[in-house]
Amino acid sequence: MAGPEPAVGVGRGGAAASAFAPLRRSPRTFALRFGAVAVASVAAAWVHQNHDPGALCPLRRVTGVPCPFCGSTTVFMEAGAGHWGAALAANPVTVVAALLFLAAPLLAFDPFGALNRLPARLRWFGGAALVAGSWLWQLHRFGFLG
Repeated sequence: MAGPEPAVGVGRGGAAASAFAPLRRSPRTFALRFGAVAVASVAAAWVHQNHDPGALCPLRRVTGVPCPFCGSTTVFMEAGAGHWGAALAANPVTVVAALLFLAAPLLAFDPFGALNRLPARLRWFGGAALVAGSWLWQLHRFGFLG
């Protein structure tokens, strides 16, 4: 016997999926997200310009080897300064993820919901491939791969 039907807006993901359902295709949400990212980017650029804390990554600080996520702070710092090419060069994965995060409310489809519908093994493999690609980019960027 089948259980009760899920409430409208609640899919396979349960409450977590329903929390994001009202955000899709909302220009107001896009504007709020864009404003928050813009403020964070300008603030990061100002902090680094006036008081450079150096490398924030613990792995890079201790070993000198960058992690797959190195450059993420630089992405926001360079974006806040208006240097979009430098932001993309710092960590392309972070730039794409930030753009997807910002654009999700305006897209005709829900990229995060679509990802949740993929088999877990495929999500894991895709995520691992993204992290590996990002790490190879960082190792190249910092001169570890020639």
